[in-house]
Amino acid sequence: MRHALRLALFIGVAVLPIAACHAGGSAPFSNANATENEAESGLATETLSIATMKGERRFTVEIAQTAEEQSRGLMFRTKLAPDRGMIFPMLPPRDVAFWMKNTLIPLDMIFIRPNRTIARIEANTVPETLDPVSSNEPVIAVLEIAGGQAVAQGIAPGDLVTLPF
Repeated sequence: MRHALRLALFIGVAVLPIAACHAGGSAPFSNANATENEAESGLATETLSIATMKGERRFTVEIAQTAEEQSRGLMFRTKLAPDRGMIFPMLPPRDVAFWMKNTLIPLDMIFIRPNRTIARIEANTVPETLDPVSSNEPVIAVLEIAGGQAVAQGIAPGDLVTLPF
């Protein structure tokens, strides 16, 4: 029984991050008329900043905290402003893999280490693919921003991220 419980726990911890970001969902929505600290999606929003070699970059991010919120991620969005994004807290820190199922726009996935530095960036992920995008190391969060914005804003591995949690 103890072995079965460990196996179920392992499967839950190992498989959830693979599905994290996009594993189901319904109709499209936009965040154009979001109120302060809440997106139209209903998720809380906060400011996140990244210290780059070109200066501080700020993003208003939706916080996907629950497994359901993380599964939906940015699915069905048809646009994402250059200063917007979604943050996926990973507490406790762990290896994760995301996919782009039902995600209609390219995204930059920014994997953030527990020390708040950027581990790696997967730029311009391909919309609607099921190919996993892995963190390759334990991370405390994953930030998704519009595809191409990491390069455009000078964001690079090693940059320091100020997280809203």
